[in-house]
Amino acid sequence: MNPDGIREPKGGLGESTRALRAGLPEPVQFQPPFPGPVFTSHYHLAGDPTGPYTYGRDENPTWSLLERATAELESPADPGAQALVFGSGMAAVSAVLFSQLRAGDAVVLPSDGYQALPLVRDQLTAYGIEVRTAPTGGCGDAQRALLDGARLLWLETPSNPGLDVCDIRALAEAAHAQGVRVAVDNTLATPLGQRPLDLGADFSVAAATKGLTGHGDLLLGYVTSRDAALLEPVRRWRKIVGAIPGPMEAWLAHRSLATLELRHARQCANALALAEALSARAEVSGLRYPGLPGDPSYAIAVRQMRRFGSVVSFTLDSRARAERFLAALRLVDEATSFGGVRSTAERRGRWGGDAVAEGFIRFSVGAEDPQDLVRDVLRALEVSSA
Repeated sequence: MNPDGIREPKGGLGESTRALRAGLPEPVQFQPPFPGPVFTSHYHLAGDPTGPYTYGRDENPTWSLLERATAELESPADPGAQALVFGSGMAAVSAVLFSQLRAGDAVVLPSDGYQALPLVRDQLTAYGIEVRTAPTGGCGDAQRALLDGARLLWLETPSNPGLDVCDIRALAEAAHAQGVRVAVDNTLATPLGQRPLDLGADFSVAAATKGLTGHGDLLLGYVTSRDAALLEPVRRWRKIVGAIPGPMEAWLAHRSLATLELRHARQCANALALAEALSARAEVSGLRYPGLPGDPSYAIAVRQMRRFGSVVSFTLDSRARAERFLAALRLVDEATSFGGVRSTAERRGRWGGDAVAEGFIRFSVGAEDPQDLVRDVLRALEVSSA
């Protein structure tokens, strides 16, 4: 309890209350309720190094508060959950993969995952690790068929950019039955949309660059787990490679959590409104949004997701049409990444590496007034048809 008799953020609080108070330190008379970032490379350290802070590459008080907050959001019912923050989402992804796998091991990765995963796959292979790939969507048979003898199953759900969804609980149970650990990339869903640890995953990993912080002004990643022993090699990897965040970035991220529920609720509602509007347009094909009742992933998504995210994807009939559409938007920036409070969109095929059509659009829905956003998108579709 705090001095006012209010229970600290655990499983019983509402999402906005939890996000507002997650990771805050205990009140100290005449001290700020949310302390500023700690900038240091070293600490006063006499005698044996037995305290919590010894060197700036290992620990930082600003990280500690953000890590506590992240663990509370990812697994609010489990006080034993822990988090580690990293300098980027890919730093967090790499830390799990390269700390858990050794030469001769096998890992199952999504064949339709984030664009940088093929680069990771090449590096894993170069280190003598067998990489097996399976698509995200469907009933999970593709992943189950590859589990025999594997050490780690990596899931990305919803997948980026295709927005397919897989059954985390069912696949975690199948993997654990064969002694396989499970990591889930939770970037698209955020912990307010989905809690992989509650569904049986050993690790929940995300780029906090995206929806968690939501302002498009920092790079950050994190890893959470309920098993301290599993997390220890990840911590060691962070120390070895120095994949650490700056204290200012960590402080900005923690500050951003106060509006997470407000942002996420509005963005998810807007995404559904946009998906519904696009579903009525003849020139739009391949529309995907897990929260749309007609979406192929809807049945699985409603079982394990509490919200369906802020990203909508769809295809226009050509590269030229997609580029005209993007150029005609007035309230939407043409940019990569997703999860920000201002809507962005891009023709994903411009990067290469994703198995998408030339006219494929990944649309990150922001917190604008929904009628303004939908009107702008429909107007741009009309303009792009000329």
